Amino acid sequence: MTVTVAPTDTAGLRARFDAELTAFLDRQDPDWPDGAPRGVFTTLHRFVLAGGKRLRPLFCYWGWRGAGGPDCAPIVIAAAALELFHAFALIHDDILDGSDRRRGEPSVHRIFADLHTRSSWRGDPEAYGRNTALLCGDLCAAWSDQMFHECGLSPEVVHRGYAVFALMRTEVIAGEYLDLVSGVGDGSVASALSVIRMKAARYTVTRPLQIGATLAGAPPELVDALIEFGDPLGDAFQLRDDVLGVFGDPAVTGKSILDDLREGKPTVMMALARDAADRGQGARLRELFGNPDLDADGAAELREIIESTGARRKIEQMIQVRAEAGLAALEHTALTAESRAALTALAVQAIDRQR
Repeated sequence: MTVTVAPTDTAGLRARFDAELTAFLDRQDPDWPDGAPRGVFTTLHRFVLAGGKRLRPLFCYWGWRGAGGPDCAPIVIAAAALELFHAFALIHDDILDGSDRRRGEPSVHRIFADLHTRSSWRGDPEAYGRNTALLCGDLCAAWSDQMFHECGLSPEVVHRGYAVFALMRTEVIAGEYLDLVSGVGDGSVASALSVIRMKAARYTVTRPLQIGATLAGAPPELVDALIEFGDPLGDAFQLRDDVLGVFGDPAVTGKSILDDLREGKPTVMMALARDAADRGQGARLRELFGNPDLDADGAAELREIIESTGARRKIEQMIQVRAEAGLAALEHTALTAESRAALTALAVQAIDRQR
């Protein structure tokens, strides 16, 4: 996708989000309960601040600016709070998927399982890791709520935006459950598309945009219009993520390219491959996909089947169509010109990426 966009200070905004996240986490330090081990706090401090694209805060910020809100510290803080919610979602998602790597480092449940093993503690290290990571994710969700409410905007304004925040939170949980259901269901393309819309697309783009615009007092028709941009772009973002989960470079993505295949993750790409496979390919898909002992050779064979059935090519077409639809809708949305330029740039970054 080739799009000419005006430059925006994305790096500067990311630095401001990180500064507010650091300040918030530092304020939690003195309040950490006496006698409670600090492993949870220090691990989360490192996890939240260790990289990340900060897409959700960026979409929230530009939703605010696009609806006429001024650049100010409170919207930066409110937007940064979404990154804490994202941390919650990542931690729990890694538990559900059994993923041992995140952003090039051990995932949170793996950190605590390994700590248990090194310490020669009693019991099951894996269960300890999962249970501790669940608590870490819960704490991130609570902190996200706290940071959002303490952003510095008036209570009335925060309450207005929080309605969309709450909807986003419900959708993500429901989407995770739908993902579990689809994993034992028909594995259809329609089912996989429903999962990505609810679990990832809306909470990546649409809802953050709407939160920002709602905080800025945008009229309902503008808030609703953002769906026409956000939903297809969010779908394209997640479809790209699924491609990178199988064909990406782990040194760049920070995640294994075996996890999704070993888990049998019910992605759109795999549903397309299954539908287009001949009898022999279908048999190998059933044998290899979802095999927890899948090795590098088996994964290479799966990637070859995905390519030869045309599934990867179809996914690239779907990404292109959705990106173009979102950008076309953006052109007709009553946002400020500066915001439209920034959102166009973000759209390109979200889709044409290697991680």
